[in-house]
Amino acid sequence: MKNVTVTLDDETARWARLEAARRDISVSSLLRDLLRESMGGQEAYMGAMDRYLSRPAENVSSGASYPGREGLHDRADLR
Repeated sequence: MKNVTVTLDDETARWARLEAARRDISVSSLLRDLLRESMGGQEAYMGAMDRYLSRPAENVSSGASYPGREGLHDRADLR
């Protein structure tokens, strides 16, 4: 493991101390957990994006015209 020095403003440091105490862990463990969570989210997003972009392109229209704005936003049933 590597030691890293992090500088936080007073409000952020106070929140980190309170949140770590609430979870009954150290501030160091809290920051590690938050960073790992963020890394996991980014990796999941990138994996999903890669899977999406690797799919073959599909036609969005089979020759029919696209619906108009009025048709898409018609809310007559909500009036």
